[in-house]
Amino acid sequence: MKPRRDPDLAMLWRFLALTFGLTWGIAGFAILFPELLERLSGRIGYTNPLFILAVYAPGIAGVLLVWRYHGITGIGRYLRRLTLWRMPRTWWLLLILGIPAIYFAGAALKGALQGRPDDLFPFSPWYAVLPAMAAALLIGPIEEFGWRGFALPLLQRRMAPFWAGLLLGLIWAIWHLPAFALSGTPQSEWSLPAFFVGVVALSVIMTPLFNATRGSLLAAALFHFQCNAPVWPDAQPWDTPLFVLAAAAVTWFNRKTLFDRRGAVTEILLEASPPRR
Repeated sequence: MKPRRDPDLAMLWRFLALTFGLTWGIAGFAILFPELLERLSGRIGYTNPLFILAVYAPGIAGVLLVWRYHGITGIGRYLRRLTLWRMPRTWWLLLILGIPAIYFAGAALKGALQGRPDDLFPFSPWYAVLPAMAAALLIGPIEEFGWRGFALPLLQRRMAPFWAGLLLGLIWAIWHLPAFALSGTPQSEWSLPAFFVGVVALSVIMTPLFNATRGSLLAAALFHFQCNAPVWPDAQPWDTPLFVLAAAAVTWFNRKTLFDRRGAVTEILLEASPPRR
């Protein structure tokens, strides 16, 4: 008698295969044949279509698998998670004020705030920041359609939110590894151990946020955007211990829900609205 196949685990493995296959495939090509890739699509960066495709891989995998398992109607219910904006004020404060405070505190520890004002805000004229903000909004946050929108609910079906967030953080950090071998990426100039630990800490923080918003893709995308926003000073690697402290505080204050599966979001699709009478 064949062992029964776990459909949730099969979906998760398919998501990871698509995500890593697309991203690491493109990254491997770029590492092995950098001159050929530059001739084909330009220099690595936010304007390179292959680079954008590699970054979009988790989101693409998530949407494709929702379509595969739930059809077009399912995609509509999945994308309706972008309309979930209500969450406790403490989460809004962390999102709007807490993340910038961590970056400025980390930059202060690094000594980066002692330079010229132009070093802190290197956009001249000032409105040159607008396309940079648009790029940060339209590239990195798309990952959340896969990481939090698809993978996290599947993991939370099998384990408590804290462990699901921690495991997803490890996977998320490993997925980023090729960026450290590619010139032109921000990670190529950063400390790998600090970045790795910081990504895991961010995943732990985002897990109770995701659950508190009933699985909001909007909140996850905004959190990701705030972490990538070009207006904050570069605080690497000093932002990492601060995010670890923030993750520890978030875990403590949310310990009742983080270690209890009953309040976790485990559905990928938003519940259908009840029919009107």
